[in-house]
Amino acid sequence: MSPSIQQSPMDMMRIFRHLMTGQSTVKQTFPPATLTVIEQAIAQSETTHAGEIVFAVEASLDLSRLIKNQSVRDRAIDVFSLLRVWDTEYNNGMLIYVLLADHNIEIVADRGIHTKVDPATWEAICHTMKNAFSHKQFEQGVLAGIEQLTQILQEHFPAVADKKENTLPDKPVVL
Repeated sequence: MSPSIQQSPMDMMRIFRHLMTGQSTVKQTFPPATLTVIEQAIAQSETTHAGEIVFAVEASLDLSRLIKNQSVRDRAIDVFSLLRVWDTEYNNGMLIYVLLADHNIEIVADRGIHTKVDPATWEAICHTMKNAFSHKQFEQGVLAGIEQLTQILQEHFPAVADKKENTLPDKPVVL
């Protein structure tokens, strides 16, 4: 007989929150018009630098990930890999990952840009976005994050004349 897994009350609250947060939450928070605006902002941004930005939003984690107590950061890294954000010419792909059930945002930067920027910078961008989200300004929060990433990518990876086609899709990913 295997020992039972004991969950702390906080873990049980997280599980409950995830079970109660469905795809309808994504549609309310990021309706199609907002996703289109985000897509256009990413496309515009990528004309000004040699980087790639991907925006992904997920309503909640499935039960197996919750039982394993997967962190938002670990899930963001999984999504970074799943979406092949690392597959860019200059290793400068950027993922903005939003997990609605945990009210959390993570930025995952590929090694080409990660080594050039202090981790506190990513945290500050996430803080800016979270602040907007706390005021129900989801579109504005994402656009502010994209703008800040754009400035960083322009500094470290300015636009190049021979940039290949858009490596990663600009369209937001709803998981």
